[in-house]
Amino acid sequence: MTRITVFNQKGGVGKTTTTLNLAALLARRGRDPLVIDLDPQGHLSGICGVAAETSDASLYGYYNLSTPLGSLIRVARSGLKVIPSHLDLAKVDSRYGRGPDILHRLNQGIVRENLNTHRPVLMDSCPMLGVLSLSGVFAADRVLIPISTDYLAMKGAVQMERTLRALEHVFKRRLDRRYLVTRFDTRRRMSWDIDRQLRERFGAEVCETRISENVSLAESPASERDVFEHAPESRGAKDYEALLAELEANGFVG
Repeated sequence: MTRITVFNQKGGVGKTTTTLNLAALLARRGRDPLVIDLDPQGHLSGICGVAAETSDASLYGYYNLSTPLGSLIRVARSGLKVIPSHLDLAKVDSRYGRGPDILHRLNQGIVRENLNTHRPVLMDSCPMLGVLSLSGVFAADRVLIPISTDYLAMKGAVQMERTLRALEHVFKRRLDRRYLVTRFDTRRRMSWDIDRQLRERFGAEVCETRISENVSLAESPASERDVFEHAPESRGAKDYEALLAELEANGFVG
């Protein structure tokens, strides 16, 4: 089954929104996805209502106490299965170093516990390049890179491409990736300019589907719901339905 990390080195581009809503849609279709929250801010865990009360009840417990990943899974009200984050995850870099052993540890746990055998795994990465975000990349077979339609996000996309290229000698292959345009506003010239530049630079690796700037997508986290619970007929919900259909059709989500 597919393992996807949702990552960009710039914040505020829609990583958590994308992880949450793709996972929620997969769950609604009986795919039983597992979501791993790799961001110490824990926004995804909070939205799902599974915020860890202690650090060792979160993903940090896997690193700190070697707690099995499977025992850290919490079930959200919606039924979505989540391994939650905690602020103490920010200590992983300083406490456990940056060598290959720590970077492979998440992948090893997923494989050892067969967490990916019958379900897709989606990982919500933090925006900084470090042990946690790289662990997500090392544990994934695909990377989905959301890019909001502003020039700083475009720079972040170029940074991401350089990072992934630098890792190719480690993976011995080109890691499959897709760039996703988010917060797209048809009324703004900048949105069209960024979209055009991305397609000129990255070609077929840019998703045909764009995620529109949408009030329902912005509002749903406040109600601790995914967009399909909050506003199933909204443009945001329709966009994520179209995105999943595209990613399944081209084999990016299997």
